[in-house]
Parts: sequence; C-alpha cells; structure tokens
Amino acid sequence: MTKANENRGRLLISCPDRHGIVAAVGQFLAAHNANITASAQYTTEPEGGTFFMRIEFDLDSLPNHEQALCRDFESLASRYQMEWRYSPARSKKRMAIFVSKELHCLQELLWEWQDGHLNADLRMVVSNHRDAESLVTGLGIPFHHVPVDPADKTRAEATQLELLGDDIDVVVLARYMQILSPGFLHRYPERIINIHHSFLPAFIGRNPYQRAYDRGVKLIGATAHYVTEELDEGPIIEQDVTRVDHRFDAKALKLAGRQVERAVLSRAVKWHLDDQIIVHGNKTVVFA
Repeated sequence: MTKANENRGRLLISCPDRHGIVAAVGQFLAAHNANITASAQYTTEPEGGTFFMRIEFDLDSLPNHEQALCRDFESLASRYQMEWRYSPARSKKRMAIFVSKELHCLQELLWEWQDGHLNADLRMVVSNHRDAESLVTGLGIPFHHVPVDPADKTRAEATQLELLGDDIDVVVLARYMQILSPGFLHRYPERIINIHHSFLPAFIGRNPYQRAYDRGVKLIGATAHYVTEELDEGPIIEQDVTRVDHRFDAKALKLAGRQVERAVLSRAVKWHLDDQIIVHGNKTVVFA
C-alpha cells in the first residue's frame, strides 16, 4: 500500500441541488487540513435537480482523524440534505466471484487482479461446476464448488451465504448462470454486479448468438449492471459494443461478444471498487 492510499479518503455525495455545495465541501476539507486531489460533480438540473459529487482528498495521518472528520461532516450533510458515504482508499473491498462454465470473464478479472489493477481483496471463487477449479486454486485463491439442484436452489444458496458470511463487500457474477433469490439479493443491495449480452430485451433465453446470426445483427455488445429482483433490469454501470457483419457466423459472434463482456465487466468492477459509482433510482452516475 502506498502512503498516498494510506492517507487518501473519498466522499460520495448526492443531495438536492442548490448554490454553494462545492464551496461548502471544499471549505470543510480545508478547515480540516485536507488537500483535495480529485473532484467531479454532476447535476440533473441546475434548478431543482439532484446534485452528485465525488471527491478525493489527502490528509496526513488520516486513519487517526477519520472518526472526527465523519462526525463533523454530519452537520454539513444535514444542512444540505445530503446522502453521503465515506471510504478510505487504503481499504480494499472484499470480493467474491461467482462463475459457471464460461470462464472468459473470470480469467479477465484474475489477470487484472494478478497485475495489481483490481483494487480488491479477492476472498473466494464460488461455482456450481468444477471447470474453474484448477485455474483458481493454482493462484492460491479459495475455490468452493456448490452444486445447484434445480428442484431445490435454497440449499445451494444457504451454503453460498454461509461461505460469504458478513465479510464480503461485493459479489461479481462473472457469467454465473443461476438466478439469485430475493433473499440473497437483500443481503447485498447495490453490491452484486452481473454481466450479460446487450441484445436484451431481444433474444431472451438460450442461444442468443444463433438467433442474432439468424437476424443479421450488426452490433454485438455487453451490459454490466447491479442485480435487482427485476431480472437483468438493475441499474446499468457500463455498456459497450463492437461491429460485426455478414462474415460472422454464430460462433464468431459469440467470440466477439465474449471479448466485449470481459472488458465491460472489468471496467464496472474497477469503478465499484474505487468508489466511482453513485446509484440514483434505477440509474447510475459513474465518475470514470
């Protein structure tokens, strides 16, 4: 951990827009001897809209001042009706990855993690198949095989929740081909990230790339989003596309889709880990 990360804090803020918010936050941090290193803001409407802000700051011996800083900020937050959260940059989020048989998204995340580009404490990989086991254990990461009985998924979820416990900050579904129950989702609100192709709501269900080929699509894409009870309709974090043409058969379309999926999921996970996302209703504000 670098000294910069040890003494760097992050504030994410949303509140009704009004004059003076940026100045007030800046003055507050200056009064506490903090130096702003990055700041971004957005408003839905200059008058009567919602204001969003992400700010990073450095403060010498920050761990010794955090409690007082957050306590003092409550007064400012109350004055401006802020919803806010504070995160120290030094604290890596504890992450679990769920995967089934397709490993391309998992591989991308593991590469990024190995290279130090994924600021996470990777605690485990959970799968309903064993395809990823050697890949994961070869890196010294705990692997848990939890088979899912279609007739009784509750047993598998109970095992998964026991494995996760109260220690996991974010769950990444890296092509995990099972639907999670509302009870599972309620344990990790806005902390479960999923990836899928961007054909939806077209080509729902099996063999989407074959049907895309039959339809003659010209764009292949992927969507990363937070998981909610509405299947594949949670707040979108990131999307991307790549062009295809008549020379792509269904197999080539799927390969192109995998390349987009791995990049889109990687970006979404990084932004979540680095506190660059604010959820607003069924949308996200991403300070990337």
